Amino acid sequence: MTRIISANLNGIRSAHTKGFFDWMNQSQADVVCVQEIKAHLADLGPEHLQPGMYKGYFQAAEKKGYSGVGLYCKVEPLNVIYGLNNAEFDAEGRMVTAEFENMIVSSIYFPSGSSSEERQEAKFRFLDHFEQIFDDFESKKKPVVLCGDWNIAHKESDLKNWKGNLKNSGFTPEERAWIGNVIEKRGWVDAYRVLYPEETDGCYTWWSNRGQAYAKNVGWRIDYQMVSPALRDLIREVNVYKGQKFSDHAPLIADYDHPL
Repeated sequence: MTRIISANLNGIRSAHTKGFFDWMNQSQADVVCVQEIKAHLADLGPEHLQPGMYKGYFQAAEKKGYSGVGLYCKVEPLNVIYGLNNAEFDAEGRMVTAEFENMIVSSIYFPSGSSSEERQEAKFRFLDHFEQIFDDFESKKKPVVLCGDWNIAHKESDLKNWKGNLKNSGFTPEERAWIGNVIEKRGWVDAYRVLYPEETDGCYTWWSNRGQAYAKNVGWRIDYQMVSPALRDLIREVNVYKGQKFSDHAPLIADYDHPL
């Protein structure tokens, strides 16, 4: 059994002060994928880089206090790949991938387009480029687990206020069609929806800081573990952890009946 966690930290140092690493070391996870670390590696201490039984591998953004992704691993990977071979988005720290003996795990932070039209256009460029990433992963002989904040809610059941967001970034027809293509045409598997195809209120992984969204559970499901078809029948449990609040996202935990 392999346990993988994905968590957008909204600041690695902030999450640390809220007990994230204490929880992580008790989680029995084999790999923990984190996004939005919002720090340069020079600004991090051993408590962030090698917390407890884990060693971290990171791609930080060039811009201070922005984006950045990481992987925490109990077992040393055979190989670690930083970035996605795209200068624009590698400068933003969007992807780090670890290859293990029997599995490949990637931590990804998709751009948000909510701040401006320019950022939405950048998001569409990212999605276009990511088609090449899928091609590359699909050529591998090992199953792949793509973890992260995808910043897209796929269906109406994936966000509370879907009617009010039909034209907003993260729920535009183009973005929803793109993620639908990943699942329906490419054959990738949304691990959470395999086990909980109809869940609504319990599926959300992100809540706005406005208007008591968390307290009222007005959320979005934008954090995914998207896996190779070979893992579909090996997904044993997937859950959104809300026992403690480390950021504006909740960790997504998945167990696979497959060795790392």
